Amino acid sequence: MIIDFHTHAFPDAVATKAIPALEDVGNIKSHTSGTVHSLLASMDRAGIDRSVICSIATRLEQFDSILEWSQKISSDRLTPLPSIHPADPDYVEKVYTVHRKGFKGIKMHPYYQDFFIDEQRLIPLYEALSETGLLLVVHCGYDIGFPRTYCADPAQILKLHKNFPNLRLIATHFGGWDAWNEVENLLIGREIFMEISFALQYLSKEKAKQMLTSHPSEYLLFGSDSPWVDQKEYLAQLVDLKLNEKLLTAILSKNALKLL
Repeated sequence: MIIDFHTHAFPDAVATKAIPALEDVGNIKSHTSGTVHSLLASMDRAGIDRSVICSIATRLEQFDSILEWSQKISSDRLTPLPSIHPADPDYVEKVYTVHRKGFKGIKMHPYYQDFFIDEQRLIPLYEALSETGLLLVVHCGYDIGFPRTYCADPAQILKLHKNFPNLRLIATHFGGWDAWNEVENLLIGREIFMEISFALQYLSKEKAKQMLTSHPSEYLLFGSDSPWVDQKEYLAQLVDLKLNEKLLTAILSKNALKLL
């Protein structure tokens, strides 16, 4: 079994507008049309059994529509994560709504949602997530489409991990996109979940393998960031690192199954 812990898709009508806009912002090409149908087709080509869909509420009022759509598309192959906006005055209540509806967790993105990971105002949110056991999948490191503001750096991830030891935190992009030296210094070797999306193509094979083999094997997850990466190609990049079978299995499915 192969599980992709970081993908994106949109309702069909939204995808037609969102994908071109995001392509322009990030100066990057999408590998799918951004719909659920195109994601499933990509998964079939890559031999991926299950994908986690990470939604991002860029406005407060998007919570309900994302929640409703997430319920509609949830299946054995698709595990959608709704999103809560950090400026929502009712964010604690919404954590419990997500939990009550049976979702596995939420996705948050400091750049698209305009916040810093270690802000004091988010303490009640992290406490509610910790209490419910919901996953928090959060963008880490810089973002290809934004100025280089440090709002999600490895030091903040480490601080969050220490302050909320029961928070089921998953650091995306190998712990911090394009901040991997800091990831090595601060996060590698600690019991912090990291998925490896949108990272391997920016690292040498030697560096990627060193980081993967230096981190606790039970805290690594496969992620692609589809549609911004082709799932089949990205999976091939991971396999090409020639990791031992036990570690590869842990990354591709074993750890994800435990979390989900």
